[in-house]
Amino acid sequence: MTERPAQRTPNRQLAALIAEAGFSNAGLARRVDQLGLEHGLDLRYDKTSVTRWLRGQQPRGTTPALIAEVFTRRLGRRLTAQDLGLDACAPVYAGLEFAGTPEEAVDIVGGLWRKDSGSHAELRKIAFTPAGLVVPSRDWLIGRADDRVARGEQPARVPVQGRPVLPRQRGAAERGPGQKVTGGDIAALRSVGDLFRSLDDMYGGGHARQALVRYLEHECEPMLRGTYGEQTGRRLFAAAADLTRLAGWTSYDIAAHGLAQRYFVQALRLAQAAGDRAYGSYVLVTMSRQAVYLGHGREAVQLARVAQQGVGTGAPPVVQALLHAAEARGHGVLGEVRACTASLARAERALEAARPGDEVPHWARFFDEAQLADEFGHSHRDLQQFRAAAQHAERSLQLRAPAYARSRLFCRVVLASARLGLGELDQACQLAAEAAAQAAEMRSVRALEYVRDFERRLEPYKDAAPARGYRDRVAALG
Repeated sequence: MTERPAQRTPNRQLAALIAEAGFSNAGLARRVDQLGLEHGLDLRYDKTSVTRWLRGQQPRGTTPALIAEVFTRRLGRRLTAQDLGLDACAPVYAGLEFAGTPEEAVDIVGGLWRKDSGSHAELRKIAFTPAGLVVPSRDWLIGRADDRVARGEQPARVPVQGRPVLPRQRGAAERGPGQKVTGGDIAALRSVGDLFRSLDDMYGGGHARQALVRYLEHECEPMLRGTYGEQTGRRLFAAAADLTRLAGWTSYDIAAHGLAQRYFVQALRLAQAAGDRAYGSYVLVTMSRQAVYLGHGREAVQLARVAQQGVGTGAPPVVQALLHAAEARGHGVLGEVRACTASLARAERALEAARPGDEVPHWARFFDEAQLADEFGHSHRDLQQFRAAAQHAERSLQLRAPAYARSRLFCRVVLASARLGLGELDQACQLAAEAAAQAAEMRSVRALEYVRDFERRLEPYKDAAPARGYRDRVAALG
């Protein structure tokens, strides 16, 4: 006697939420499809699909999380797949959300850290989604710092008729969960960021990325879930944003582009909680640089312009220079000569306006004459203006400190490509062979890809003696 298939239980939770939201079945299906497009997913749901969900069928893959996000946006409160009576999943789009509150931001980024620190290799295979840049950058631009980020502390009591009010003693139940965050804790986060930045610059993002992610999970998240007042909380969110951006940067360097994109989006949200508009603009510039690297020039330009608009004209000249240089790189990828040249000129004027003693954010101090010359070199190479590219790349290499080993490698390849474009084959191959030897010592997919880009440019000259010599030297690297 054969067993009958188990009867599915009607999904009353989903039915109740559909009624509350005022959706028709077709309307819900359409919104799920539209949200899927935002995240690069081509979905084809219709009213029949929703009818099956109501009868108890469980949608697969990312769909439960997408449905939950549709209801979250409609009803204005965070809902999960479980709230809708659907099976939880680890959606590939998770992490691209721009959270509505600091608490929600901590939940999202904490989940990202935990997944990434484990054995979730699929996270590093997630594709970059250009459409996923739109909503976070828009929400950052029109948003403002959160009204309150303090946790576990009572708001200040208002004096009555001018009389001071002594702070009330709190019992254990009123202290809130978690550790009390101190200035020393935040200083430690900053020091850790400096350490991992140095390792990244010298040895590539793959060298200590996992250690950084584990630090975020085991040290930073407990602080974010701890106890702190407003001022300490803002500083804590700022430090967390910086470390999260760095985790994204190291992910980008090993070509985990979808994962990097998610880190950048969450760093942008943490910067908003910190009330640090300027740092938010830097995160957007980081996103713009990734878009340039992946060939999405239009998105790169848009991100740089959103950063400029969001920070205004009051930012220090060095920050203004950084923002204009990022826009120039986007125009360069698109081959837009006039727009690229204009942005480079604005970057140059801004940097010239900087004065010794100006207060410059710690994250912008790398942007100096060497970095500006590097931006010029890359942009002129992309525009196939090889003589100018060579001049600026040479200047950058003369000025750049040895600690920026990977940046020097990139610039050396730009110089090699410029020399090749000028027909100086011997010099080009010598420079590229030096860069290839450096890349072999790093854990940086970007470094290797720069070398491969030169090799693609070298292909028309493959039978020439310098090209054969280059291939022999690279083969000897093992």
